[in-house]
Amino acid sequence: MSRAFVFPGQGAQTIGMGRALAEAYPAARAVFDEVDEALGEKLSALIWDGSIEELTLTQNAQPALMATSMAALAALEVEGLGIATASFVAGHSLGEYSALCAAKSLKLSDTARLLRIRGQAMQEAVPVGVGAMAALLGLDYDTAVEVAHEAAQGEVCQAANDNDPAQVVVSGHKAAVERAVEIAKGRGAKRAILLPVSAPFHCALMQHAASVMSEALAAVVIEAPVCPVVVNVRAEAVSEPDRIRALLVAQVTGAVRWRESVMWMENAGVDEFWEIGAGKALSGMIKRIAKGAATRAIGTPEDVAAAATA
Repeated sequence: MSRAFVFPGQGAQTIGMGRALAEAYPAARAVFDEVDEALGEKLSALIWDGSIEELTLTQNAQPALMATSMAALAALEVEGLGIATASFVAGHSLGEYSALCAAKSLKLSDTARLLRIRGQAMQEAVPVGVGAMAALLGLDYDTAVEVAHEAAQGEVCQAANDNDPAQVVVSGHKAAVERAVEIAKGRGAKRAILLPVSAPFHCALMQHAASVMSEALAAVVIEAPVCPVVVNVRAEAVSEPDRIRALLVAQVTGAVRWRESVMWMENAGVDEFWEIGAGKALSGMIKRIAKGAATRAIGTPEDVAAAATA
């Protein structure tokens, strides 16, 4: 049996996530403490007792979700089910940073600071109300790309997330994305809906954020990962530190090729995917991509115990 650890992206955040892990495992608590120290604030207090509106702000959600994933991984390590038991790691958007941290390519403190910078830069790249994102359900990726191209009409509209065989997210200027919603309905989409996001991620409008991340990533040490990392923009495993650095910059404006990434891992022999951290969104996508693969979500002490006894 070959296992991949996968790490969730924005949208999985909930108030209270990771608290039970921190109470049950000192190693998980230490993760939250280190992230708090790296950011110079009590992010853990916001995660466990704050408002969902504040937690959902991009600059908070990104390091918070990473911290929760790393806490879950720390608990798995205690039970002898850590990174050494994975053949590959991958993450959805910000989850790629969690994957790199899990694979010891990035230090935890550096990962927290990078995600705070990334969240702020992505939020500031486009004034509120100028951009939008929409989920096109029931269309394949190629059709979604055609819809985005037709909708652009001189503005930005791109396929941003290729999530699974029947879910593609488009991103860009608000008017163009709204046009894409209408065009998609005419092309047979089961549903096409605007998403409640604060900025148009993973499209050309994020160029300012890409420049900020290029500078931030140049200042941190990236080691060769101890486990191959399947990266979003290439949908294949990458291990050279300089290439990882360049692809993290490209990821800000590039598409998240999640469907292809899961297919790549399946073709490489992975038949079991463990979603490490908050929520089960990736597990749902994976079931629609790799129909024969098993999935397991690890977000609570009970999940860790179940994995340990399985």
